[in-house]
Amino acid sequence: MTEPVWGPVHRDIVDLLADHPADVPAVVDHLTKLQDMLVRLPPLEESCPLADFNRLYLTITSSVLDGLYDDRFVDPVFLSRLDVEFAARYFDAMRLWTDSSPGTPKAWSCLFERMRGPDARPLPSAAAGVNAHINFDLPFALVTTFAHLESEPVDGSDQHHDYLEINNIFADKIPGLRRGYLERWQLLIDMLNGDIDDWYQGELVEYTRDVAWRNAQKIWRCRHDPDARECERTRLDDNAAALGRLLLSPLGAFLQ
Repeated sequence: MTEPVWGPVHRDIVDLLADHPADVPAVVDHLTKLQDMLVRLPPLEESCPLADFNRLYLTITSSVLDGLYDDRFVDPVFLSRLDVEFAARYFDAMRLWTDSSPGTPKAWSCLFERMRGPDARPLPSAAAGVNAHINFDLPFALVTTFAHLESEPVDGSDQHHDYLEINNIFADKIPGLRRGYLERWQLLIDMLNGDIDDWYQGELVEYTRDVAWRNAQKIWRCRHDPDARECERTRLDDNAAALGRLLLSPLGAFLQ
């Protein structure tokens, strides 16, 4: 008999994924419950690669929710919808993996495959998840959001302003998150490097999210052409999967 994908927490995760969060508080609730389940997933448990990413995602999404409560965004309806659509793609990838579906995005599969070992260091695992979620999921989440709101991705718009504001949340949270993934000897090197690593990671997130916006604009222009849209989906999935495998490789771990 084949062992369930999620081991002893399989039923709990399946039940969680059966519910589709409809707003940002529900997304935060889902990510919180999922984190509790992932850290109990053998054989890696606390060092589960997906848990390393989910922890980062939960921190950023919680900060977005705080920003919505604090009127930080010009168009909170857009930001809320984008957050829900963005999370839906992550949960959809998990559902496909749960069903052993060949339709599971390759960008996510390279991380999901590491949950049974060999162990991956926390920082590369988190980076691989961010890569899949931003480089593959985010452009399509943007397109779905704009279609739902009957708007479009325009540079300099209120929506674009709010989209860029998320970069500031990353910049604020990256130093603490990144150090939380480091081992003692890495923390020593990090201290010697000063703020260089934090600056570099912030610049990388900003660049990657800008590329995602540009890709969303490209997909938007061909959204009514199924063949062209599928070509874009395949291209982005292949590129994100290649980068994900590099990030999880010994070389990628060393470079981080």
